[in-house]
Amino acid sequence: MNVSGPSRSGAGDGRGDVIVETRNLSKTYRDFWGRRKKVALKPLDLEIRRGEIFGLLGPNGSGKTTTLKLLLGLIFPTSGEALVFGSEATDVRKNERIGYLPEESYLYKFLDAEETLDFYGRLFDMPPDERRRRASMLIEMVGLARDRKRQLREYSKGMTRRIGVAQALINDPELVMLDEPTSGLDPIGTREMKDLIVDLKARGKTVIMCSHLLADVEDVCDRIAVLHQGELKELGRVEDLLRVGDVTQIRARGLPPAAEAEIREILARHGGTGIEIGNPKTTLEDLFLEVVRDAEARPGRRATASPRAGDDHSTRAG
Repeated sequence: MNVSGPSRSGAGDGRGDVIVETRNLSKTYRDFWGRRKKVALKPLDLEIRRGEIFGLLGPNGSGKTTTLKLLLGLIFPTSGEALVFGSEATDVRKNERIGYLPEESYLYKFLDAEETLDFYGRLFDMPPDERRRRASMLIEMVGLARDRKRQLREYSKGMTRRIGVAQALINDPELVMLDEPTSGLDPIGTREMKDLIVDLKARGKTVIMCSHLLADVEDVCDRIAVLHQGELKELGRVEDLLRVGDVTQIRARGLPPAAEAEIREILARHGGTGIEIGNPKTTLEDLFLEVVRDAEARPGRRATASPRAGDDHSTRAG
């Protein structure tokens, strides 16, 4: 997989088909005597369009995994309904068009990568030639080509996550559901996984991903639903939800220091406050990836001393 940064493309603009819909969908778990034990999901109304990457965001226990299991028909709703491809979620025939990566991958540890994908391909009644072709392509896609003959018991958690993604794609699904897809991955593996998710959209797939990691959702999702204690708290396009309406950002290259005072004067004249002029910061993820790539390109190079905090040239005006 390419380790270049993912570039989020636009979501469905409302013209796309709605392939997942929930109407007043709720789930309450009860004990042996039928007493209410936990409200896992309060009435939920969602529409997910074909070709978009939709994120279910929330802390652990917020109802994300419950929502996926309801859509897959693995559990039954207490009330409401869920429709996938226009059929009830309890209709298991629709699952032939779905790929699913659970939060914990349950794989046979004594099989290698090729045998694992061959096994799952058989579950979909794929012909032998098609199984071999898909398995080889997917192993390359998830970056396990050098480890294709190793038994899964020898895999790290990150490698197990990669083969889990490959098995979720063995049937070339239209809809891909990923539950915490970057769990157990290092920063490079996380970036590669996010690139893969964006590539799935480019291939015409619809992706639903659950995560509690904000950066992962921000980088790849077109729209998000924020859940908390089983209740939908926010829903919308990522760029709309993150936009700070009362702050104007101006960025320029090659600006001489002498221009700062003039810019401050203009902004202050128009009522601007909290004026900040300085150098933008990258993210720690991008810095880490840059350091690793540089180390691989120039082995043996040692790091130089970083400038002191007092040497920072950024300035702030109240």
